[in-house]
Amino acid sequence: MLGFWRSHNDYQQFVARELSNLARINPSALYERETEISKLYILDLDPLKPIIAPLYSLTGRPAEFQPEIFRSLILMNHMGYAPDCWIDKLNRSFVLRTICGFSDKMPQLASYYDFINRLVKLNEKPRFKKKKRKPKEKHGKKKLPPKHPNIVARLTEKILAGRRFDNRPERVLQQIFADVCVAKSVDLGLISQTVSISGDGTCIRTGASHFGVKTCECSKNGDYHCDCPRKFSDPNARWGWDSHNEQWFYGYMGYIFSVYNKAEKLDLPLYLRLVEANRHDSVSAVVALAECRDLYPNLTVDTFIHDSAADNYATYELLNHWGINAVIALNTKDKGNFKHQPALEIDDKGCPTCPGGRKMIFNGFCKDRCRLKWRCPRVAKGETPCDACVSCSPSAYGRVIYTKPDWDLRLFTRIPRGSDTWKEKMKQRTAAERVNNRILNDYAIEDDATRGKKRIAFFTTIAAINVHLDAQLKFLVERNRFDLSGLLHMEAAA
Repeated sequence: MLGFWRSHNDYQQFVARELSNLARINPSALYERETEISKLYILDLDPLKPIIAPLYSLTGRPAEFQPEIFRSLILMNHMGYAPDCWIDKLNRSFVLRTICGFSDKMPQLASYYDFINRLVKLNEKPRFKKKKRKPKEKHGKKKLPPKHPNIVARLTEKILAGRRFDNRPERVLQQIFADVCVAKSVDLGLISQTVSISGDGTCIRTGASHFGVKTCECSKNGDYHCDCPRKFSDPNARWGWDSHNEQWFYGYMGYIFSVYNKAEKLDLPLYLRLVEANRHDSVSAVVALAECRDLYPNLTVDTFIHDSAADNYATYELLNHWGINAVIALNTKDKGNFKHQPALEIDDKGCPTCPGGRKMIFNGFCKDRCRLKWRCPRVAKGETPCDACVSCSPSAYGRVIYTKPDWDLRLFTRIPRGSDTWKEKMKQRTAAERVNNRILNDYAIEDDATRGKKRIAFFTTIAAINVHLDAQLKFLVERNRFDLSGLLHMEAAA
């Protein structure tokens, strides 16, 4: 059962009382940790209790220090410590121990892992499986294609029919992130009620080995390359292609929605999910968009900004159904070509004219690519060849031209593609890349060699919370709405 829960107001009074006493003796100890103290001081964990309370039984030994453990994990990520070293650091630092909410008694490392296990309900795959070798094929700057053809279209149909993936292990983490951090940023005005979201995937390497550990005795018989199942410490990890560094990596793909505050010049994460390393961003985009709209019913998604990975008709149809503007870069391989010379003319009814001056014949609508097909009148209607036919096309099938209708959702978007507004929106897409950089590098998700989808998903969320706390603290300090020195009477002590 859930034990004693200290409210945010009581926590602030506890911190102010304990640290004010220290300020009279050694104020430099507080100035050294001013950022850490301030971040945890403004973090209100009262919304956390109703989210995690159903995860505890109504009987049994009370689980103590749950909000304190959560603060401690946030501070641990902020300072870049590994869990096993963090406990020793807290034991030796009165300031850090106090701002986490601990007094005399402190939980051990097992309590931290138990807390993580409660929040992330993940059914681990069997740890024993056959080793999968690293692929040898190189893909350059291109991303791995989707494993299943038309998977985005099938997912879109299910989403529009009301299908959701409510059993995802990150569901509780996403709710905590939304209610504890994003809600506060919305209240402060850092995130508006109507948002433009930028989506992007980022490679997250696991600390586990892809070789696994042999448990058979084949090596004793001289077989050192057997295919017997091995034991893996991270059985959910997969091989994925890092198109930025042009190399294979072993781990997961983190898919993140971000928003950009132009007035404050802030990049803030809005939604996070950890998926398989070989999953294409087009698949993650439609699923994440549906979950994000359900997670934030009070926010209105105005514009969806993405790179060419989401450039498919199913995504445009989903956005159009929800009334969301699509600002998506065109995929270079689907831009088409215009090789014939001279360029063909198209009349006001959309019918192209061949080089010989004759109207081309309509030959049907290609639904999969949303385009109109036109054929040479010489072949389609059996007309007499003209002088231009010799240089037009040597094919017996005749010249074929494809045109796009004006209601094509991909080319003729709500915000005209290529307009100043469209370009201004597309510039905001870099917010997703900057947020990914902050989570991966500033808060060093990969440096601790964390293994397991459960823990990687948890610490990725913790890093995103730290990004919000940095923005919130900066906003409050710049507007003189928060003064730690005055709260702890540090000026008088100094």
